[in-house]
Amino acid sequence: MKITPLNVALAAAFLPISAFAQEQATELEPIVVTASRTAEPLKNVVGDFTVIEQEELQRETSSTLLELLARKPGLQVYDSGGPQTTSGIYTRGANPQATLVMLNGLRINDTTAGSTFWNLIDPALLNRVEVVRGAASGLYGANAMGGVINLITTPTETGPRELSLKANIGGGSHGTFRTNAAISGATEQVDYYLAGAYTTSEGYNATNVRNTYSYNPDKDGYEQASVAGSLGYTFTPGHRLGVTFFNSVNRGDFDAGNRPWDVQDAFGYTRQKAYGITSTNQITDWWESIINVSYGKVHSDNRAYGSKFENRTNFYSWQNNFNLAENHTLSLVYEHTKERAFNSKGLSQQNRHTNSVAALYKGDIDRHHIQANLRHDNVVGVKGSTTGGISYAFDITPELQVGGGYSTGFRVGTFADMYSPLAWDFQGNPNLRPEKSRNVELNLRYHSEDTQVGLTLFQSKYKDLINTYDCSTYPCSTSNVDKATIRGISLDATQRFGNTTLSLGADFLNAKDDTTGKRLVRRANQVYRASVTHEFERINVGADYLFVGHRYDDNANSKEKRLGGYGLVNLRADYKVAKNFQIQVTVNNVFNKKYEPAYGYNGQGTNFFLNLSYQH
Repeated sequence: MKITPLNVALAAAFLPISAFAQEQATELEPIVVTASRTAEPLKNVVGDFTVIEQEELQRETSSTLLELLARKPGLQVYDSGGPQTTSGIYTRGANPQATLVMLNGLRINDTTAGSTFWNLIDPALLNRVEVVRGAASGLYGANAMGGVINLITTPTETGPRELSLKANIGGGSHGTFRTNAAISGATEQVDYYLAGAYTTSEGYNATNVRNTYSYNPDKDGYEQASVAGSLGYTFTPGHRLGVTFFNSVNRGDFDAGNRPWDVQDAFGYTRQKAYGITSTNQITDWWESIINVSYGKVHSDNRAYGSKFENRTNFYSWQNNFNLAENHTLSLVYEHTKERAFNSKGLSQQNRHTNSVAALYKGDIDRHHIQANLRHDNVVGVKGSTTGGISYAFDITPELQVGGGYSTGFRVGTFADMYSPLAWDFQGNPNLRPEKSRNVELNLRYHSEDTQVGLTLFQSKYKDLINTYDCSTYPCSTSNVDKATIRGISLDATQRFGNTTLSLGADFLNAKDDTTGKRLVRRANQVYRASVTHEFERINVGADYLFVGHRYDDNANSKEKRLGGYGLVNLRADYKVAKNFQIQVTVNNVFNKKYEPAYGYNGQGTNFFLNLSYQH
């Protein structure tokens, strides 16, 4: 396997390591934007929210985010036998298509099938991940019924900072080799960031004999190369023009059967590109204008079945933030999204436009915190949707906060759902209505220097859910017939005892189809998390535990399609061998637990990774 298009950019990311050496910038207080679309300190966020910082992203040895996200509250993940395969995330039990995934604010959900190509997102390229749980269509429109995951490549620090250099090179089980590097810095006027990553692996066998049609006992390897960067120029204080870019390509093997007529060495190519230009201007003391123009493209080529598809997204937004008074902000937003889909099997319609307007309010009055939003999305060819939400939080003490909220969401059918031509007795339904959701939640948070505790109770009700294969009439098609109710409790706690940090978490989920009373596909009722880390003078050691309860891989909850529960133990250690160098060792699935992330697909057995890290 060989990928060459990004090798030059990757080399450019490594080259400066031998040429520059300056001190790293001082870390500032975390500022987040996804929860309210305006910059605010993490401690002021209202709602159920998680931030994954760069330090944790850099420690991740997997070439995708899935393993890291699986250890976060309210998220359950699946794959199809490895990092290179089809995968998805259930946010509070919502379908993967109902979680909006953005890259620097640009939605990157596949418009043909609604999925996200997680195999193209290398954690090493990201500076931050922000996760909003709960219906957020009032903020971001379609597909945000379960929540929002915003992948941010640009550094979050503001103001001048000296040159920072980071690089990693390592290898491990299954012939895996992984390397990445990044350079960033800023002056009074110019800020910059460039990162590159490359991974190759022989992989492991993705399928087992329960996968009747796809089983093949060979190894399923992959090769991935990525590059990301940003460049900003501040003309005068409050006036900045910035550009971002992202380009990733993956060649992944998969199983397509082991019969004489099957393709024995099946593989596919996938590429994702994203480019954006943002102009941020402080027009007056009370008016900030943010204009964004972005373009995204996904191309997939399945070499086993000769199928191709491509999605292109043009996104334009103008957001105006008005400071009504101290700690009171009103934002008015206009967005225009143009989606284009191309499929080798053909689509009866290939273009879709969405025009959106929204009003967002954020206010802090002494110990009271309020956030409200209202949004209308007009999707061409689909009934328009008005969504919104209101959240309130009260500081009982400076450390203890209680809050709650109500929000609504919607999701539009994919191009495949609505515009697939008649083939194999199936045809898309252009009259599909949008899926709808209503979400109610209560939150309790405690935060002190050494202790963090979060408790969330929620209920989400869904209607007009899309049945993607309804054969009650001929030809088979899609229809709005399903309803579901998801109730859950999520608990997350972290306590620091000197040099030791202990984290515990649990999710309890009741996700059922309202019509049949059956559990929704691949949702576990219980997930437990535990982590402990201890810091010595030059060595840090840690252990992680993740338990996922049993699930079903079909709507009927049949015994045949029952996926057993499993518990995974991972161990890690970092040793500082010199001022700027660390050796990192990770051993995953220590006890070689056998499990299925999806029916007929294998989870990864015991594996290790050894990495040499450089930071300056």
